[in-house]
Amino acid sequence: MAEAGTGFLEQLKSCIVWSWTYLWTVWFFIVLFLVYILRVPLKINDNLSTVSMFLNTLTPKFYVALTGTSSLISGLILIFEWWYFRKYGTSFIEQVSVSHLRPLLGGVDNNSSNSSNSSNGDSDSNRQSVSECKVWRNPLNLFRGAEYNRYTWVTGREPLTYYDMNLSAQDHQTFFTCDSDHLRPADAIMQKAWRERNPQARISAAHEALEINECATAYILLAEEEATTIAEAEKLFKQALKAGDGCYRRSQQLQHHGSQYEAQHRRDTNVLVYIKRRLAMCARRLGRTREAVKMMRDLMKEFPLLSMFNIHENLLEALLELQAYADVQAVLAKYDDISLPKSATICYTAALLKARAVSDKFSPEAASRRGLSTAEMNAVEAIHRAVEFNPHVPKTHMPAKIMGHQGRGLA
Repeated sequence: MAEAGTGFLEQLKSCIVWSWTYLWTVWFFIVLFLVYILRVPLKINDNLSTVSMFLNTLTPKFYVALTGTSSLISGLILIFEWWYFRKYGTSFIEQVSVSHLRPLLGGVDNNSSNSSNSSNGDSDSNRQSVSECKVWRNPLNLFRGAEYNRYTWVTGREPLTYYDMNLSAQDHQTFFTCDSDHLRPADAIMQKAWRERNPQARISAAHEALEINECATAYILLAEEEATTIAEAEKLFKQALKAGDGCYRRSQQLQHHGSQYEAQHRRDTNVLVYIKRRLAMCARRLGRTREAVKMMRDLMKEFPLLSMFNIHENLLEALLELQAYADVQAVLAKYDDISLPKSATICYTAALLKARAVSDKFSPEAASRRGLSTAEMNAVEAIHRAVEFNPHVPKTHMPAKIMGHQGRGLA
């Protein structure tokens, strides 16, 4: 009897789902029928003739003005998008659609994941709704040769997926190449190297480019992928800095001579900033944290508008290691703004500071009696905001941080 009742309920449910799937056709025909019935009271024929007469009286000037107005609006949107991307390193329309419109429209489709999970009886209780995936550049990324490969040697697992590699390749081509690279043999070789999937082929191409001349991007690739220690990477980045600084100064003098020189100077600027940021990260990993903080502050002062590298997140990481919480708060006050693209670093650092401010005096028993204070509520909201932005950070980073603090800081 129970099985028969369950089967009847399943049949009834499927019928209801089927009826709702095709119910829109019924509503469509009902609307057509109502329009036909009410065509006389609504004077539909007269209104259609009036609209037709109005369209016939329009002159070509109207269409020219309409086309010009739409082109003007499109141009203004394009200019705003270009300015926003130059300032913040992301598309405003894409950010709004991912952060605000997509959740209102229902987010991602979880039907396939739900159907696959339904076959696992024990996993039904643990099933959670999957939020929209946000992809941001990671300014705290590790060095492939000195850190990711070390993980592979120890565990035998690849920490990077093809998806990660493709995202990195897109960034490399955006930052380290320009349209005039084919005019310089070494840069032409590196332009192909950044698109190469095979690591050994990339490294060989970098050595080939260095045989032609001192190429900054070739040193970058070797420092990222061939160097097996941070000290080796720092040595290669210093060589890259010497070559990149010379290219930057030469292109700075020629940037106003045409669009080609301007694009080359923009590329040289990206290369120089990337090298200095990575040198600061090397200094931090080698224990020279105060030196790293100074390098990052100087870099942010020298290139204040170049925010696509998110150097302030590297600065936050170093300041937290120094336990300079007042300086961390000052950086957050500048960059934790609702109009700026958020990141896990900013969200979790803000939550850390707010929780730290109330942790000393917090007591669960007292809070249960009197309720949460304003500062405690702000801390809870900050934690919820961080977990909502990226729910994977507590699972992956908190154990590492605990182990790191038990020893001597993070590796």
